[in-house]
This record gives sequence, structure tokens and C-alpha cells, in this order.
Amino acid sequence: MDKKIGFDDFIASVPVENQEFVKELHDKLIDLGCKIEIKTAKSGYMVSYIYNKKTVANYVFRKKGMLVRIYGVHVNEYEKILETLPDEMISAIQKAPICKRLADPNDCNPRCSMGYDFWLKGEHYQKCRNSAFLFLVCPQNNPSIQSLLLNEVNEWKKSIV
Repeated sequence: MDKKIGFDDFIASVPVENQEFVKELHDKLIDLGCKIEIKTAKSGYMVSYIYNKKTVANYVFRKKGMLVRIYGVHVNEYEKILETLPDEMISAIQKAPICKRLADPNDCNPRCSMGYDFWLKGEHYQKCRNSAFLFLVCPQNNPSIQSLLLNEVNEWKKSIV
């Protein structure tokens, strides 16, 4: 029988320079009512934060490092924050593939969840939900990652009340 994977197992695999950030963000997300789910994946752990049965973010490990995927369902409620992101994060958003389903509903699998339609730096974007807000976890990105994610969870809280 597999050993139960815990947060301590996951945090031990996080690069040292990001461990404190990940712990602090974890505490804030749990305080806001998120649940955590940790699974093993081919390249490390896959850690999901879930609010009211909806995944709001997950950490994934790739060759270039640990990434966070934020599911920005409510991005239109905090678009102004996008304007404050570091250039590297803005570039990641701009390079993300378009959402085929938003562009043409018949051009994608009907079971695929729709992506996000938003504005950034005066440009209109329709991005795939799986890569629109996929960012490298690193000291220069961490404050913005926290801001985006906490805003998303707070918007979920408002929408459910």
C-alpha cells in the first residue's frame, strides 16, 4: 500500500528559495477555505488547491522548474492586477495558446472547459485555461502569483455567497 503523501513530502521537493513562499501561500489558501490534494506525477508532485469542489490552482514540476497554474475563472474581476505583473509573467500569458473553444466552439473537444476572455495591456486575449496563467514559481514572480491566486479565491468566495 502506498504511503500517504503529505504536505511535508511536497515541500521538501520545492526549491529552497521558494519553500517559505509556498508554505505561507498554503496557509493563506487553507485559511480561505481551500482544500489541498497531493498526487505523484511523472515529474514530481501535482498539488491542487480546491475551493468548493473547483480547482483554483495547482503546482506542477517541469524541466524548467516548479510552475503554478492558476485557474482564473474570475480574471475579469481583477484585470487591473494583470497590468502590474512582471514582464516575464505578461510574456507567459501572451505566449499561451488561444482557446480554440472561445474562438470557434466547434473547433475543440466539447468536454474541454472553456478558456478565459480578458484584456491585458490594451490587448484582447482568449487563452486556454490550462496555460493562460501558468507561471514559473521564483522569487521575482512570487508576490504576483500570490496576488492573482488570493484574488481568484476571494472572487470564488463572493460568487458562492
